[in-house]
Amino acid sequence: MAIRRLPPLRAIEAFVRIVRLGSARAAADELGLSPSALSRRVAALEDFIGKRLFTRQHQAMKLTDDGHAFYDAVSPKFDELAAAVEGQIEDSKVLRLHLGMLPLFGSQRLFPRLPELRKANPRLHIDFDTSPHLEQRVGDTLDAAIVLAKRPDPGFHSVRLDHNRVYAFTSKALAAEIGQNPDSEVLSRQTFLIHTELPDSFVAWKQALGMADLEPAAIDHYDSGQLILEAAANGLGIAIMHDDHFHRSHDNRLAKLFDVEVQSPYSYWFICRPHALEIRSVRIFHDWLVKAAL
Repeated sequence: MAIRRLPPLRAIEAFVRIVRLGSARAAADELGLSPSALSRRVAALEDFIGKRLFTRQHQAMKLTDDGHAFYDAVSPKFDELAAAVEGQIEDSKVLRLHLGMLPLFGSQRLFPRLPELRKANPRLHIDFDTSPHLEQRVGDTLDAAIVLAKRPDPGFHSVRLDHNRVYAFTSKALAAEIGQNPDSEVLSRQTFLIHTELPDSFVAWKQALGMADLEPAAIDHYDSGQLILEAAANGLGIAIMHDDHFHRSHDNRLAKLFDVEVQSPYSYWFICRPHALEIRSVRIFHDWLVKAAL
């Protein structure tokens, strides 16, 4: 049987990348090509099929109607081909994921469930990074990250992992001293423990309690949720943190103040660049994380 002629695979790859990334420049950067080399690949594909796929205006490339139809027809087949080739890779090859994450999420929520992921995908191995400024490094030194944020930049593919409430809690000894529902005068003499990257949690909590003008004796800032938990348990102040952190700590040294529910401005999000979902290690972790509902 005669084999049908196909356009160069690299030309199809260039076309698909441009459409998915929304930018010829981004596609050229990802493929390690100059803009002119990328343009030549697209031109070769257009010559092969005899249709104009893009309109070109200055640096912008916009899909034509034929371009849309071609993408809809080719894109699923391109993914199937990539998956088929990947499936033939030697089973012993390690899949490596570079994941940014806050330590408290890891210790409380991810690590207890990681054996499930390892059992289902023994080839997947994860390098963890708990350094600050995770969002800025996704797509550079990180494949993906789990961040605590109001809403990630729209340039990311993002999945919201939870909805949180804000709690105030401290040591049982300090709670016994100031009472479970201390008034603003008592609170003004206390030290509050706030995460450096989550300042609006305290603002939301004060407003919900009708104490928007509360000025405590001091606010101590921490860049680690785990350290805030430990500081609160040792009576160093009143921690303002998510209810989930409080409950998952299972620390009988801690006591909750006020019986109120305050919606947090922040949630945990999984983020990556949209094109990163084509990387097998990222896709495996993403799909498992969404299904696991940590």
